[in-house]
Order: sequence, then structure tokens, then C-alpha cells
Amino acid sequence: MCGITGFWGQSASSEAIAEHMATQIIHRGPDDAGVWSEKQAGLALAHRRLSILDLSPAGHQPMHSACGRYVIAFNGEIYNHERLRSKVRGARGKIPQWQGSSDTETLLAAISLWGVEETLECAVGMFAIALWDRKEQTLTLARDRFGEKPLYFGFAQGHGNEEGSLTGRGPLLFGSELKALMAHPEWQGTLAEGVLEDYLRFGCVGGGASIFQGVAKLPPGSLLAITQADVQDGRLPAPVRWWSAEQTALRAMQEEPLDDPELAVSAVEQALGQSVRSRMLADVPLGAFLSGGIDSSLVVALMQQQAEAPVRTFSVGFDDARYDESSHAEAVAAHLGTEHLTLQATSKMALDLVPKLPELYDEPFADSSQLPTALVSKLTREHVTVALSGDAGDELFGGYNRHLWVPRIWHKLRRLPHPARCALGASLKAIPPQAYDRLMQGGSKLLPSRWQVRTFGEKLHKLAAVLESSSERALFAGVASMNRRPVSLLEGAGQGVGVDALFPALQQFNSVEWMLLMDTLHFMVDDVLVKVDRASMASSLEVRVPFLDPKVYRTAWRIPTSLRLKVGQGKWVLRQLLYRYVPRELIERPKMGFDIPLDAWLRGPLREWAEDLLSSSSLANLPMLNTDRVQRLWRDHLRGQGHHAQQLWTVLQLLAWQRRWKPGLPSHPDKP
Repeated sequence: MCGITGFWGQSASSEAIAEHMATQIIHRGPDDAGVWSEKQAGLALAHRRLSILDLSPAGHQPMHSACGRYVIAFNGEIYNHERLRSKVRGARGKIPQWQGSSDTETLLAAISLWGVEETLECAVGMFAIALWDRKEQTLTLARDRFGEKPLYFGFAQGHGNEEGSLTGRGPLLFGSELKALMAHPEWQGTLAEGVLEDYLRFGCVGGGASIFQGVAKLPPGSLLAITQADVQDGRLPAPVRWWSAEQTALRAMQEEPLDDPELAVSAVEQALGQSVRSRMLADVPLGAFLSGGIDSSLVVALMQQQAEAPVRTFSVGFDDARYDESSHAEAVAAHLGTEHLTLQATSKMALDLVPKLPELYDEPFADSSQLPTALVSKLTREHVTVALSGDAGDELFGGYNRHLWVPRIWHKLRRLPHPARCALGASLKAIPPQAYDRLMQGGSKLLPSRWQVRTFGEKLHKLAAVLESSSERALFAGVASMNRRPVSLLEGAGQGVGVDALFPALQQFNSVEWMLLMDTLHFMVDDVLVKVDRASMASSLEVRVPFLDPKVYRTAWRIPTSLRLKVGQGKWVLRQLLYRYVPRELIERPKMGFDIPLDAWLRGPLREWAEDLLSSSSLANLPMLNTDRVQRLWRDHLRGQGHHAQQLWTVLQLLAWQRRWKPGLPSHPDKP
């Protein structure tokens, strides 16, 4: 795991500039650093290394291919690189003179033989790549199938995105994080006002956009070949997809379905077990996150089954019992026989992280579980360098409540006239969230565990806000939103983007399949993976995700949704597989997630921090925000009138980001 950066544009001190850019992401690679430049072309590559495989100098980057044609800066891990290396030997007819045992060297050898796209299709892993072809004078940027590793690119003075082409002036910049691009001396970052509505809705800057004009994120499963003419013209071509989650899902559904429950469970066990085994390869200490939930418990169970010694597992215990799952994790660990450590965290530790979030996430990011994720990563890094996680199980196998609720609710809602739905929503919101929470708490002894819901009042108020939905897709978008009407927080905005237009309508998929795919393409890529990457790499911890293996993904999509979500339970197949290793009673309990008491913290220990950011002078730095509306939302929250913590958190993180990075504001020549 590493960090990469670089630029393409003439400079008298290109290597010094590239080294300075790489220094901004030293946390991604504290073990080694390298810079290389092609002075005649004006290109520079820089690399920060976190040594995982082949700790020797033979793994140093930027790395040259044996043929001398290619130079690469590579961030990530290729889990099947030993198999690829054997294939390279066979293709060459003789054993090449390998310099070491790193996956980077394997990748270069494969590219030299087969080209970039064929090599990527054969590679199983997480990666972001910058590859310079010295013969063709072409720079290729590439990203893994699911977007586990980030890669930003754009111009130092970016203009925008016109007809699918990124435009701007100055050198082309690229890197693992925006802070590397911002370190270039010609950087003039201007806020991309057009992404704010989407950000305020979902709490992250999604898709291929970034928070800056003329700078983009390379989409998952994509590559971009750039020539000198592109850079000189200030216009880049659109990325090319080399892998598609949608098309892969469709092809898997056209195979023989895994509709027999026993066969489906066994197929997942085989695919996930193989994925776990490949992700346990490391030359440094390795462990796993263990929350005691279904996904992380299953990953750890499969690790322990294949390990020769007890697996090292880590959970985090909080001093607030409402948010502490450590006892469940300890019970699972004891049953599996792992070497378990509960890392004790306090609310103060989480609160102390809040002012540091704009530095950690150098784009506005407002999933509040970023705090416990950063904490558990920091504490885990004190013991291991690599950790496996259970992320992506929800998206592939149907683990979010909305996967069950949306079809069920829409089936009933569509029978009601729109005015009646609005009236029902108003009546639900008439009762404070806290009252619903007390009701759920009082009935907890009578309700089965699968019907018990934490933050019940928050979820009912969220449901009330989406009862006006005009379609099932609109209902899903509303439930998945942090703020259903983000346009109301923007000054002088119109009606905004309709929720029906947020996600494409894929006719080949039924409603549940569509929801799973949308969560994979959007929530997982834009939120979950960003959160985990930045939180873990801030502490120089590599996190590997066994569920994001192409074979696991194909296996999941061969299983009908009626089996993935069965008898009113999400992740039914994963549950049955886990029961082969862990007793049912250790697992079956309400889904908790990685929450924090955001409501109470904003009224209490974070109040002074929040009020400073929400002051009129602070809000004036982002004139596109509706100051009156934002401050009214804050006053209502302090009075306990409605549930506004998530909406406020998106605004607060945007304001905190602006204060730290001070972006240029877009000009509006048509406005007085």
C-alpha cells in the first residue's frame, strides 16, 4: 500500500516539486520514497511506500520495466500476483531475471507482454496506477474494479468538465489525494459549485467529480490514456471502462443460478474463503477488524479456518454503552479462538479528532462513522500493518434495512393517493424522535431481535420525509439521503435535481437488484470505501476487503435476491454460512453499525466548535449557502425540534473543509 502523485508539464525543478507533492501524503507510505522524471517530456512521478510485500529495496518505486519501456508508480496490492508471475514465465518460455518478489515488478512484466488492459483484466486486487510509456510518450492512469484505491487527476488551473472532457490550463496533476495536487506551485483550485447539491444530499462528493473545478476522480474499473497533445490543448479525453459492475452482474445472472440454498451457501464459502486466503499474504504483521457482526465475523472465521496460529483480531470499545459492541466481538473471538484485543476508546478521543477531519478527508466528507473508523484504524496500527475488514457484505448480499423496507413500503404506499401520504408523513413527524426511541426500548422485551431498531425515531422521521415519493426509485433515493432537500440549504437555487434522476434506471434488473447495484456503485464507492481508505491510511494501515473479489462478486450475483434476502432477513446466505462456524445466538441481534451520539455531541461538547463554524462571518465564506436556512436548522436542533444532526454535519464538514483549504470561489459574471 502506498501513495502516488506526479505531474506533466515543463518545470526547471520537476523532481523537487514532485517530491514536495509526495511529502503531503507521507502517511500513505512512511517506509520509502522515490521520484523519477522524464525531463524532455516534462513528466515527473513520485511515490511513497508502505512496505507490505518484498520489504527489500527491490520493491522501490517508481519502478522501471525490465524492457526499459515503462515506468510505474503503483498504489495497492495484486493478490494473485504469484499466479500472474507464473503466467509471465510461461509466456516468455524462460524464467525472467526477477529483481525481487514484489507485485509491482510482476505487474510491469505483465504489461510489457500483454499491454495495460489485458493485464488489468487478469489482475485481482486494489490499485491505482500511473504508468509512463517511454516509447509512445503516453501516460496511463488506471483504477481497480470497485474503486478501493483513490486517484484524482486534473489541471492546475482547472476550468470544468465540458462534454465529457476535463478542461483547464497549466500542468496536468494526479495523485492519491487532493492534498498532493494542491502542493504544486501552479495550483489554483476553484470550488466546483455544481457538486454541492449532491454533496449536501449524500454527505460525500460522488461519482467522477471532485470538489474542485477541472479535477476529477478516475471512475472505478476505468483507465485514461493521456498524450502530450491532450495536456497542451488543456482538454483530456473521457476515461474508458475496462470493467463494469453492471455488465458483470448481468453476465453472472445469465449463468446457471445458485437458487438451491445449500449450493448457494457452499459457493459463497468457496469464493470468499479463497478471497480471504489470498488477502492474508503479507510480509508484515496482519490481523482483522472484528465488530461481532455478520460480515466481519465471517471474514475472521474463514481466516482462522485457514491459519496455522490464532488470528489477531481487534475491536473498539466505547465508553458509551449505547454504541459499544465490544462484548459481542469478544464472544465471537472466544468461540473462534482468535488472539483478540479490545481497544478502549473514549468519547474524548473521538471528539479530539473532529477538528482534524478536514486534513484527513481533503474533500468535504460527512459520514459521521468516519470518527470511530479513524479511531479503530489508529489503535489497530499500533499492533499490525494490515487488517482485513468485512466491508461490502451489505451491498453484495442485501444487508441494509432499506433493501427490505423500500419494496415493502412502496407496495403499500403506491395504493395511497399522494395527499394521503403527505398527511401520514406529517403525523409521523408530529412525535419527537426521542418518544419513538422510548417506545422501541419499552417494547424490546416483546419484539423479536430482527424487529428491534436502534435510533428508531430517527428512522421514522426519515421515513416520514420520503412518503411523498413519486416512485420506488425516488423512495430509495430519499431513504439513502442524509438530506432529502439539499437545495433548500443553497442560496438562490431552483428546484434541484429530482430524486428520480439521481440513479440510472436499469431495465434489466428488478427493484431489489437495482437497489443492491446502486448501493454498490454509489454508496459503497463514494462513501464506504472513501471513509475506510482515508481513515486507515491516515495511520499507515492497509485495509483489505475480501468481499470485493471479482469471484465473490460474480457468485453473489448468481444468487437470486429472493435468497439473498429471505424470510424478512437481509444477508440470509451469509448468515447461514456463518452459522457453520459461530452459534446463531452470538450473532442474532439488531444491526448497530458504527454510530456515534451525534445529536448529543452537537448540543454538548461540539456545540462551541459548531457555533463558530455556523457564525455569519464563517458562512459568508461560502456565499452559495443559505445562511438563514442553515442557522434556523441549527436553532431547531438545539431546541430538539426535529432530527437535523446529519444535515448539520454535512454543512459543518463543508465549512470546516473550506476553512482549512480555502478554495477559490467561482465567479458569476451574470450576477451583480
